[in-house]
Amino acid sequence: MGILTTGLLTFEEFERLPEDPYQCELLEGELIQMPPPELGHAKLSKIIFLLLLQAVEKAQARGEGAELGEVFFETGYKLPGHSYVIPDVSITHAAQASDKYLNGAPAIAVEVISESNTARVMGKKLALYFRHGAREVWYVYRDPLYFVVHFADSSRTIREGAITTPLLPGFELPLASLEALIEKP
Repeated sequence: MGILTTGLLTFEEFERLPEDPYQCELLEGELIQMPPPELGHAKLSKIIFLLLLQAVEKAQARGEGAELGEVFFETGYKLPGHSYVIPDVSITHAAQASDKYLNGAPAIAVEVISESNTARVMGKKLALYFRHGAREVWYVYRDPLYFVVHFADSSRTIREGAITTPLLPGFELPLASLEALIEKP
């Protein structure tokens, strides 16, 4: 049974919705339902999470990456304006505000793009991320593997070489290494 709504929702109404097998987000009051992630999507998200977790922990142990906080996997962020987003992988800002939920956008949001992601919804999420404090948003495409790294005022596509970020000194994720870790069907 799906969730049936009419009109826009407040965050409070969204929070009271019953559990549903679909992962839901709220974008400026619009309920967005997503099918469960396929196995390939989940595996790629997990690999990126583990690599970023290791990189953040190492950087923070060296006293670097001071702008960054914790690395999360499929964790929601409550945004102003009746919005709630769930990036596949995220890194919070250092001392990110939270109460019952993480508040504001993460410093880095990673979205593994699937067939169910529409350009309209992803564009709306991208605008919300940057409006509420994101520094970078990474879109990861699986077949063929490439990244589009978005900044507030530009983006760059990485089809070969490595992913780097000025927010995490020393971090380098070679696409060839990531490709080798991904199981092909």
